[in-house]
Amino acid sequence: MGKNRRLSSQTPKRQKHPHTSGRGARPTGVSKSKAIARKPHSQPSQSKPAIPFLPSDRILLVGEGDLSYAHSLINRHRCKNVTATVLESSEDELISKYPSTPERRGVDENIKALKADGGALKSGVDVSRKNYMGKSRDRWERVVFNFPHVGGKSTDINRQVRSNQQLLVSFFTNTVPLLSPDPGSSILITLFEGEPYTLWNIRDLARHSGLEVKRSFRFQADAYPGYKHARTLGVVKRKDGSVGNGWKGEHRAARTYEFVRKGEGERVGSGKQGDESSDDEDVERLVIGDYHADEHDEDTYDDEEYEPHLLS
Repeated sequence: MGKNRRLSSQTPKRQKHPHTSGRGARPTGVSKSKAIARKPHSQPSQSKPAIPFLPSDRILLVGEGDLSYAHSLINRHRCKNVTATVLESSEDELISKYPSTPERRGVDENIKALKADGGALKSGVDVSRKNYMGKSRDRWERVVFNFPHVGGKSTDINRQVRSNQQLLVSFFTNTVPLLSPDPGSSILITLFEGEPYTLWNIRDLARHSGLEVKRSFRFQADAYPGYKHARTLGVVKRKDGSVGNGWKGEHRAARTYEFVRKGEGERVGSGKQGDESSDDEDVERLVIGDYHADEHDEDTYDDEEYEPHLLS
């Protein structure tokens, strides 16, 4: 009995912590040290943004919207060889479509900044048309199409997917001849994460046009001070015609895909084409089950069953 008494005195009773009882208790077999030592989740704001430009690069921006991206490339990243194009037929139409607001710099200011630093602006450029840069003999190291979209022309998901696929296939086909012959010259396209954009199968569309993915990386709008996402349809307007609070597309998760001519992509591991940047290992991908459009979105789809088809 004395032996048992000594053993009980050496083995302290397990104390019940007032905050670990019930649902909040730590599972059996999991030590406190292990629970604390979990790898912290990588936040987009904590990783260094990928900037795919050099100040000396010849850069062609298509579908530039309000030109705030071009303005940031020139003023923040010191890119001097920038040519920006817009679908609108004139500068007046562009200014009317994207008027200045308390949150958004006016297009006229962006145009002045572009031209003051030796950049060029070309209106009425439809990238779905062959030879969309006309008789220009210029060739570019980087051709950029941020957030391509045909606009909310239909509420049918299949039509929207096919229309945007057609736009991208035409763009790829018509842009390859505009790339500089220098190895590594590339086409960059940025899309929002999740559906419906994943349904476009952008990698496959590029392969059909003789391109391959060199890499993809998170698009961080904060890396381009002054940049505001511009909707294809223009600024958001209220029923009385006044300008709303603005479209906050730059705050949505987005990804940039960099395409090069076949054979020029970087190879990693066992010969697999490398299409992810180093910041992806800890990033939780955004997955959306059902797509719901809101009143400010360009994509007005019905929540019905759909079977998108890849264009051949």
